[in-house]
Amino acid sequence: MKLRTKLWLLLVVSTFMSMILFGFSSVWIGKAANKGYALFQLNPLAQSVVDSIEQQPEFDVDTVKSELDRMHAEHPDIQWMWLDDKGRSIYDTAGLNPTLSFKDLALLMQQLPKSYLTEDDVHILTPATKDGQSYFLLLTVPASAMKQGEVYFLIRKLSSLFTLIGPLVLSFSLPFILAIWLFSSINKRIRKLNHALNQLNIQSDSPVVALTDSSKDELGQLTQHYNAMTQRIRSQFAEIQQFENKRKLLLSNLSHDLRTPLTTMLACAEMIRTGNYQDEVELQARAKIILQRCRYMDKLLDQMLDISRQDADDFSTRLADHNLSEIVRKVAIEYIMVLDGEQVDLDVDAPDEDIHLHIDAPLMERALRNLLDNAIRYGKDGRYLGIQLAADEQSVSISVTDKGKGIPQEHQAHVFERFYRADSGRQGDGLGIGLAIVKDIVEAHKGSIEMNSTPNVETVFRITLPRRQEAGFFESEENNKVG
Repeated sequence: MKLRTKLWLLLVVSTFMSMILFGFSSVWIGKAANKGYALFQLNPLAQSVVDSIEQQPEFDVDTVKSELDRMHAEHPDIQWMWLDDKGRSIYDTAGLNPTLSFKDLALLMQQLPKSYLTEDDVHILTPATKDGQSYFLLLTVPASAMKQGEVYFLIRKLSSLFTLIGPLVLSFSLPFILAIWLFSSINKRIRKLNHALNQLNIQSDSPVVALTDSSKDELGQLTQHYNAMTQRIRSQFAEIQQFENKRKLLLSNLSHDLRTPLTTMLACAEMIRTGNYQDEVELQARAKIILQRCRYMDKLLDQMLDISRQDADDFSTRLADHNLSEIVRKVAIEYIMVLDGEQVDLDVDAPDEDIHLHIDAPLMERALRNLLDNAIRYGKDGRYLGIQLAADEQSVSISVTDKGKGIPQEHQAHVFERFYRADSGRQGDGLGIGLAIVKDIVEAHKGSIEMNSTPNVETVFRITLPRRQEAGFFESEENNKVG
């Protein structure tokens, strides 16, 4: 069932139910709270007494007294008086027995509408005939015994009924007209929103259905949320597409990066197997090539493992007090052997005193190695590699510097993104996640990393770590996640 149909049914049903509820509640409340005699009840009551007296076989004062006393016992608030045609009281339940002239009776009847609407007593005069003689029954009801509220509609002709119904229908129609206008407006806005949702497409080249609704109500807020949601979905889908394209490029690069060293290794292994080498020197050279290619493939596999760990959020930091100076010296000594024969000057600058810091030593060592590998891979043409360790009271910094070709300005903002490589056409240069892993490791230590590069002059990557002394802080950081 459509919302418009539901609203119409609700409107019609609620109208009928409200009318029925009004009728029953007004009657019930009237009986419970508006006690007393109604004007239309007094004439039938007086006529019933007259009829009872007229039907008596014998008529005398005792008969009248008996009947009026009986009615007075049933209705103690009413004064009952039986008069003859001269206005003399034959019996009065109040015991006053006055004599009323025609003028007195006329004045009582003349004041009836006014007395009923004010606090005066109400008088009802009913004629009676017995044995050819005329009599009158006079009822006197105090104002306190009358109902305090009554509404009457007196209709003599059917045409006058329409003069009453017309304004009533008009007054009741105004809320219906306003409700219909409100329902139609809401339904129109909901249809526009529903149409826009049906047309929503996350493809970046499809048009966006933007809605305009200046209202501050819930539908207006929902429309604003829809507009914001469409922009957010399109942006996220574009990021997903970009990420997926990088994944595809990763697989393509990985297949090439694995095939090239594998081909070289197979050729060298086949030469060694067949003994097709000249001397021991050539044998050692071929074995060295195989070892280098194996190490390179091992690095590729480590990077693939890092990717899977990043996706699974599986990097965890285990902070403890470590000698950061010792870690830098150990890594520097290893890279002296790596750079042997490469004609690259390695410059290590560190303070004489040891620097201790709460870190995850294996992760920090990995970050430093990634920076050094990146500097050697892209900056060894500058023939310089520098490692600098510095500290002050607030922080500790590790810098890796090279003087190679550097990073162009247009690529510098993206170097820490996953799968990003400044030269996408180059093969055999890794998977483009080394610097992204460095950034994740540094941020897990509440630090920061920055890069400054002047192409063919100097490129510097600088890690800055806070120098915290509160051991309790690090204990609470044992299970922080990286990435």
